[in-house]
Amino acid sequence: MDLKESISEGSMSSLQPSSIQIFANTSTLHVIRHIFIYGPVTIRRLLWTLAFVGSLGLLLVESSERVSYYFSYQHVTKVDQVVTNSLVFPAVTICNLNQFRFSRLTTNDLYHAGDLLALLDVHLHIPDPHLADPAVLAMLQEKANFKHYKPRVFSMQEFLGRVGHDLMDMMLYCKFHGQACNHKNFTTVSMAEHCSFSHLLPGLCMVQAASVC
Repeated sequence: MDLKESISEGSMSSLQPSSIQIFANTSTLHVIRHIFIYGPVTIRRLLWTLAFVGSLGLLLVESSERVSYYFSYQHVTKVDQVVTNSLVFPAVTICNLNQFRFSRLTTNDLYHAGDLLALLDVHLHIPDPHLADPAVLAMLQEKANFKHYKPRVFSMQEFLGRVGHDLMDMMLYCKFHGQACNHKNFTTVSMAEHCSFSHLLPGLCMVQAASVC
């Protein structure tokens, strides 16, 4: 009686699915549920296995080739050389991502353009003050104190010219054909992209400039 019970228990345990079979049949990966199925090995099961292994191998080969290509740092350099006796240099563009100098802002500027500058919200309040630098926040709170403040006339053109970056402060060195040049040889134009574009007048180039806040 004990022998029959042990044989019966062994037969029942052999019919229990393994953990990988349970995972395969509950997984959203379509292929493995056809490989790790209940029952004996069949031709259909072998074909699914070959398809899965082949696809995985192809993926690994293509991925390794792309990774190897990425770390080879491939680049293409194209140089066109033109010989000329008279050099006409194109316009020089100096664009500072930090368009406005915070130190030049006034209370009137913040009152009229604080929302535009993303320094104040539509209610003239400082948004997310806990994220600001303490020193900058203190200056902003002082300038954004509109209690008993009487706003004055605001001119966007005057604002851009006063708060924007000055090429005289930005330019470190300028020379062309052995002659020195300076900020007076440039014309500053305010563009809609919120950058200052300085167009070089004819006959001057080679400008080295730095951003000044």
